[in-house]
Amino acid sequence: MNASDRTPADLLRSALAADPARPLVTFYDDATGERVELSVATFANWVAKTANLLQDGLSAEPGDRLALLLPAHWQTAVWLLACSSVGVVADVGGDPAAADLVVSGPDTLDAARACSGERIALALRPLGGRFPQPPEGFADYAVEVPGQGDRFAPYVPVGPDDPALAVDGTELTGAQLVDRARADAAALGLAAGSRLLSGRAYDTWDGLSAGLYAPLASGGSVVLCRNLDQLPPEGLEKRVASERVTGSAP
Repeated sequence: MNASDRTPADLLRSALAADPARPLVTFYDDATGERVELSVATFANWVAKTANLLQDGLSAEPGDRLALLLPAHWQTAVWLLACSSVGVVADVGGDPAAADLVVSGPDTLDAARACSGERIALALRPLGGRFPQPPEGFADYAVEVPGQGDRFAPYVPVGPDDPALAVDGTELTGAQLVDRARADAAALGLAAGSRLLSGRAYDTWDGLSAGLYAPLASGGSVVLCRNLDQLPPEGLEKRVASERVTGSAP
């Protein structure tokens, strides 16, 4: 990857320039049997659309705080990079009442209603499906995002020293996040082409790093597994082989 990358959005741009067709996030939900694979180009397109939704549809501005109430999921990864692209602080598991806007999965809607700003809900259904009936007080992400632009340009440039992420009591700037991700990638033995399987939740830095940032910073990819405890041992062995996994972070 490019040594001059100083923000998460920089990392994604470099990955896109290097090899847009390679896999970046392969997602499994072992409670539903869902599997989704996103190339760098497809992931970047989702990020651009979501960033445009944030900036134009939701009027989010750099420095705004977004309470991100989502599990380890490919759409959560998209939101993390979209927030970084706009300059919005992604507060993972943050207090909706203290946030400027909130993004919620189907299991946290009641808590998310404490946010007085814009509220977005994700059904987390296979193939990014929408809610059968939109939750009251929320815009349905699957309805709002398809019409957004495929390219994104921030109205205000996002710098490496701007706050980017809050998780588990720690707040990181873009540069700090990138530095940590690179250090974690080295510790995990990741390099260009590596395939890391992660069953960690997205509620800690270690989970976010293994499940997104460290593979992105190294030029590798992640096999992100939700509800991995529901997969029998022989199923895990088959997945490691079929996905050409080179390392794991259970």
